[in-house]
Amino acid sequence: MKKILFTLAIISFYTVANAQVKVNQNAANSAINTSSAFMDASSSPLWNGTANQGKGMLYPRVDLVAFTSMSHAGPFNASNNPNYFDGLLVFNTATGIAGIGADSVFPGYYYYRNTTTTANGGHWVSLKGIKGDDGSNGPIGPQGLQGVAGNDGAAGATGLTGATGPSGLLSAGTAAGNTPYWNGTNWILNGTNFYNNGSNIGIGTTTPNASAIAEMNSTVQGFLPPRMTTTQRNAIVSPASGLQIYNSTTGCLNFYSGSAWYEVCGTIILGTFPAGTVNCAGVTAVVDVTSPTGKILMDRNLGASQVATSSTDAAAYGDLYQWGRRADGHQCRTSATTATLSSIDQPANGNFILIASAPYDWRSPQNVNLWQGVNGVNNPCPSGYRIPTEPELEAERLSWSANTSVGAFASPLKLPMAGARNNSSGSLSAAGTDGYYWSSAVSGANSRYLYFDSSGAVVYTSTRSFGLSVRCLKD
Repeated sequence: MKKILFTLAIISFYTVANAQVKVNQNAANSAINTSSAFMDASSSPLWNGTANQGKGMLYPRVDLVAFTSMSHAGPFNASNNPNYFDGLLVFNTATGIAGIGADSVFPGYYYYRNTTTTANGGHWVSLKGIKGDDGSNGPIGPQGLQGVAGNDGAAGATGLTGATGPSGLLSAGTAAGNTPYWNGTNWILNGTNFYNNGSNIGIGTTTPNASAIAEMNSTVQGFLPPRMTTTQRNAIVSPASGLQIYNSTTGCLNFYSGSAWYEVCGTIILGTFPAGTVNCAGVTAVVDVTSPTGKILMDRNLGASQVATSSTDAAAYGDLYQWGRRADGHQCRTSATTATLSSIDQPANGNFILIASAPYDWRSPQNVNLWQGVNGVNNPCPSGYRIPTEPELEAERLSWSANTSVGAFASPLKLPMAGARNNSSGSLSAAGTDGYYWSSAVSGANSRYLYFDSSGAVVYTSTRSFGLSVRCLKD
């Protein structure tokens, strides 16, 4: 730094003395006073002696990383240098962080930029300048011409020959109308399950009636037309006259007359109930429904007049049975009551028996074999049906889309919340809010039942004198 100050001192001396400085001068080139240059350090072959010899200005070389403070000695102090070294020029030889200003520096020319009122308040600025922002991208140039296609490669070697395929299908049949079909292993050429003689078709027969375009014949299977809801049926575009479907919304066959849809429901087939069965509101229709578990059950509760249209459909509630009793009339929701227990499996009357003490069973002594299977002594279900076991009811519950009354009704069984009948007063309760369904299972002095409401569903234990719903299962 002393060199810098020394150089500046010399320049200042000449400035005071002559206001201009000239170096490398001679007699032929000394008129500096007539020049507009403050300092003239030009070189000339007139005094260098050769055209190959030039001279330049060599500025002080400084390590700006090690240079940590401006000197105020000599004439360079704050009072006579009010710009505080602003514009000082050096050549930096170091790489790193400048000792003054803490800027990153690299070898090259720097000038000191100081706009403060302290000598060490400035920053070193490279004469390279600060890199400006990148300009925006120019437009994409046009696509170049497609190159010349390369030569085709050499042909690959021929692959191995594949295995010989099976012999062709069609050989001569043995009878007119035989139609081939695939049985999962082989083609059967002379099958009789599907017959086509070119005029009409027979399924299950080789002699279709000449008046029928198609005839189906079976003693163990039926004809199943397309099944759809009323909404889906109405969406059929331009139905043909005579078109038939099964309407799953109404549970009836439908056909199109050419101008409107007609429904064919017919008469419900009633099951055979045990002898002595008392019907509270007409005979319960026996209509099967298949659950996701694969079991077949009746589509309504015993005593219900219809399939439930909602969880709170009163017409679908049905009767309320004391566990183990037959359909002797006690199950009717408005049946008379009695406090007299029965000592036999089939009481002499159809009263609902009220219980006030343990084990809270309508029969004394108890009998656990009254509802066991289709041959149970008091099985109230129609012929071929029985009370479900606890595992069967539990499987139904687990198949529901939701473990609540919503799932119970959304299932194919459409179980409503039919409520219960109290064992000590005979009063009805919880109709429309809770569902109670007996199983055939016993648990000590009690029995097991399926319970559900709007918040959950579970299999519980209850005394046998309560009146609960029954849904029969096909054995």
